[in-house]
Formats: sequence, structure tokens, C-alpha cells
Amino acid sequence: MAATRLIALHQRKGRSVANSLGERTDYVKNPDKTEKGELVTSYACDPMTVDEEFLLQKRQYHHITGKEPRHDIIAYQIRQSFKPGEITPEEANRVGYELAMRFTKGNYSFIVATHTDRSHIHNHIVYNSTSIDGTRKFKNFWLSGRALQRLSDLVCLEHGLSVIEPVPYPLREKRETYPQHQSARDLICRDIEAILLKKPKDFPAFLQMLEEAGYEVKQGKNIALKGNNQKRFIRLSSLGEGFTESALREIIAGTRKPAFKSRSYTKREKRVDLTIDIQKKLQEKGPGYARWATVYNLKQIAKSMLLLREHGVRTLDQLSVLTDETVKRRDALQIQMQESEKRLTEIAALKKHIINYSKTRNTYEEYRKAGYSRKFFEAHREEITLHKAAKQAFDELGVRKIPKVKELSAEYAEILSSKKQAYAEFRKTRDVAQELLIAKQNIESLFEAEKQEKEKSRILEKSR
Repeated sequence: MAATRLIALHQRKGRSVANSLGERTDYVKNPDKTEKGELVTSYACDPMTVDEEFLLQKRQYHHITGKEPRHDIIAYQIRQSFKPGEITPEEANRVGYELAMRFTKGNYSFIVATHTDRSHIHNHIVYNSTSIDGTRKFKNFWLSGRALQRLSDLVCLEHGLSVIEPVPYPLREKRETYPQHQSARDLICRDIEAILLKKPKDFPAFLQMLEEAGYEVKQGKNIALKGNNQKRFIRLSSLGEGFTESALREIIAGTRKPAFKSRSYTKREKRVDLTIDIQKKLQEKGPGYARWATVYNLKQIAKSMLLLREHGVRTLDQLSVLTDETVKRRDALQIQMQESEKRLTEIAALKKHIINYSKTRNTYEEYRKAGYSRKFFEAHREEITLHKAAKQAFDELGVRKIPKVKELSAEYAEILSSKKQAYAEFRKTRDVAQELLIAKQNIESLFEAEKQEKEKSRILEKSR
């Protein structure tokens, strides 16, 4: 399965065409991402001088046609990302080369670089916007991105890879929650609350702290503030109750308690909340609170019953079993993620030591043949130290046979993919478990209240 994207590369502002091409191709050929350049292939150009050859073809185009348009597209880039663990880097490079050859029909020079620095293997294909013979330029036709995706799917199927199944619009996941917008007044209120927590000694000190926070203070009949990104001043009197000048003076003097708005933080509403112990609260509150708590408890019990109906629970025993199973599943997923994280750390360390071990093996063998010479050790201290550290790490990890880096990369991608899936399930299971635990406590408290009422009625009947 491969996701593709076609990107037009333009000349960067303040840079020449040569510099822009060099920066783009240098990023693609990054040896740290392409296993020291082993995963870089090209067509009708040399990977080392690809930017210069692209520029030469553009000059040839200008010489033949006499055209030199401004603000021109200097090259095109194709990003082709594969499903983690489904393909090897070498095969991915071959697939990318075939895709580029069939998409450009062999008329444009290109370079294919396979990056392995992420959990998903992906190709960066950069091809020149000018043809090899310098007679024409590539035309980015309408819906070329969709045509590229279809061609990529065809190549993937030919190589035995999966493809992305299109999802109809009605079946796609729709966004239901949106980030809360923060206005300039919300930001001012938040900063005022933060300054009040520092307890300034007087109102002038409070204004001084506002100026230090980046606000411009305009004093007069009505004090107004303006932040860095504000166009106009905003009066304190327009921020609402508790943020006027008189209210702030009283808060600083200690004669009034601050009433924080907390506009910037919105707590997620729980579907089910714990019921309130009415009898316990009645000792501290009046009869008005008793009426409110009764209504509140009724609402929470109703929410609990709706939740149980959604899960098909009809008895308290079923609720207990379902709650225990959900809690066990949540704990098992948490342990699974911890083990995956531990293994990912081990693989990352093991890959680093394997690379260091292979690089320094010849040096260490010469050091051993030299009879562990002190002079040789001082001359190659860094290589020998890395080699010893790698051997010690192998012993600590219990590695008898050194695995291949490619196998570890595939295992890393597989574990990372399973960890992401487990985390998504863990979050969902964690929320369900919390709601079920609260619902269980609500139902149990309801049955306990009924039991207490029956006991009181029985005692009253006996006393009569």
C-alpha cells in the first residue's frame, strides 16, 4: 500500500535556480536517511551531480526554444509512502524507480531516494521539469495527482503489495469537536490571572508586571491594554466582572477573592459522574442544596442506566463482569504498550551498536593482532572504545548471533505500528472502564440507599 503526492518545486525567494535545486536534491540524498547513499538511484543523470545536470538541461531548453519564463517550476517531487513492515527498502526503491519511469515515460531525468528514518519507508522522487533533449517542459495536467495515485496502485499490485481502498464520503469519519478559539480578551484574562497568582504588592506593581509580559498599558480614565499581536487597545472594563480596575485593586489589596474565568481550558464533559452523598452534604449545606443534590443524583443515575443499556447490561452481576473484563483489558493494553516501548528502545540501541561494531571490527582485529598495544590503543581510542561498548551491550542484551539491521528495522516498524493500534484501543478502553466504574458505584449506591430506606421503615414499624 502506497500513498503518493505530487509537488511542484519553485525557485526559493532570494535564491538562484542552482541553489534551489541543490538544496532540494541534497535533502533527498541525505546519507543519514538513505543508508549512506545505498538507496539512491537515478535515470539519465548521476546522483552526485543531479542538480548540475538538471540546470544544464534547462540551459539547453533556453538555447533551443529561446524561452526563459519567470517564476518557473524548476522540478517536480513525488512522495511515495508505504505501509510499515510491508516492503523492504530495496524493493521500495525499485517500485519508486518503476513508478517514475512510467510516469515520465523516460523523457525526464530523475533521482529516486528511499528514506528509512521514519517508521514507514518512503520514496522521494525528484524529476526535472525540462525534458532530457531540452525541447519541452513537463505539463502538470489536471488531476495529475489522481493519475499518479492510480499508476502507483497499479505498480504496487504488480509487485504483490496492497493498495488503499477508497472510502465513500458518507462512510468517512467526520470531525465532531473543534479547538476552542481564543480571542484577544481571553489571552489578556489568562495573563492577568497568571500575574495575580504572583501576588503583586500594589496596583502599580501589577501594571509593571503587565508591561514586562509584553503589554502596552494606556492609563487614563479607563485603563486599556494592547498586546504584541493586537491592533487596538482593550479596556479592562470590557473584560467582564472580576477584571475591572476596581475589582483588580480589591483583589491585590486582599479584600476580594479572584474569580478566574479559565477560558483557555475546557474540561472534557464526562458522560457519567459520581453521585453525591446527600446525607453527608446536608450536614454542611442547607435545604436548597438538598434539593439540588437530589436532582443531580437523579440525573447521574439516569446517565448510568443509559450507559448500561448501551452495553446490554441488565443485572448487577453482568455489570460487575463487564467492568472487570474492561479493566483487565485496559491493564493488559497498558502492559503491552510498556513492553513495546521497551523493545523499541532495545532495537534502537542494538542498531546503533551493530553499526558501530561493524565499522570498528577491522580496527579491533588489528588492535588484537598488535598484542593489545598501548600505542595502538591511544591512536585508535575512539574506535576501540565503541567496539568494546558494542560487545558489552550485546552481552547485556543476551545477543549471541548479531541480527541484520534490515531485520531490526522491519521489526521496529511492526512493533511501532502495533503500539499505535494498541494505544488507540487503550484510550477508548480506558474511557469506557472509567465510565463503567462510575456507573457501578452509582448503581450500588442506589441499591444501598434503598436498603437503608427499607431498614428505617422496618424499625419504624417495630416501634409502633
